[in-house]
This record gives sequence, structure tokens and C-alpha cells, in this order.
Amino acid sequence: VQLQASGGGLVQAGDSLRLSCAAAGRDVSRLFVGWFRQAPGKEREFVAAMSRGGSRTEYSDSVKGRFTLSRNNAKTTMYLQVDSLKPEDTAVYYCAAKYGILTAPISRDTGDYPYWGQGTQVTVSS
Repeated sequence: VQLQASGGGLVQAGDSLRLSCAAAGRDVSRLFVGWFRQAPGKEREFVAAMSRGGSRTEYSDSVKGRFTLSRNNAKTTMYLQVDSLKPEDTAVYYCAAKYGILTAPISRDTGDYPYWGQGTQVTVSS
């Protein structure tokens, strides 16, 4: 599985961005896909994730209500709409994926995701 993240940029507080994660490879429709972020000097942290069917999503408390996941019909691209950005959202954002059965729980653990994209930088100025 290959993942390509894009859509980051330099924005002002309160602005919005749409991050994309394009997946290529075998059986991408069976993938759970998540977003993580890593700020300078900090550990990589969970942001949001979607189950393979798209029926379930989870968000970290810090982004709930501001970030929204969606997926195209072919399930080859996942989007993270990030609204009301804050300076503390500044980080490199990574998409990650894992195979799983339909009923598997959504994981927030970086170690559970074997496939990673290259990251896209989001910088929010105050």
C-alpha cells in the first residue's frame, strides 16, 4: 500500500485546509485510514481515523468539532477537512493505514498502522 498525503500549507488562525490522502495498492477498500500529526519536539499523536467501510469515525478531543473526515466513493482517497485552525495545530500531518475486518475497532495507536504516507506540513500563524 502506498499513501500520498497532500494539502498542507501556511495559513492564519481561523482559516481552513483540506488534507488529502491518496491510497494505491491491493484492496484499498479494506483499509482503515487514520491521520496523525507531529509537532516539533513532540511525539506523533492521533488526530482522526475512519473505519474501512466509512461508517465509523473517531477524533481526538483537541480537534473534535473542527476537523471532519470523508472519503471518495472509490475509497481511494480520504480527506481531512480542517477548520478553525489554531497555532497549536501546527505540525506535520501523516496519513496511515491498516487492513482490518469491518467490525474491528478504530485504533489510535501509531504502532497499529503499518503503512504511512510522507507527511504534509500545516503551519498556522497567530
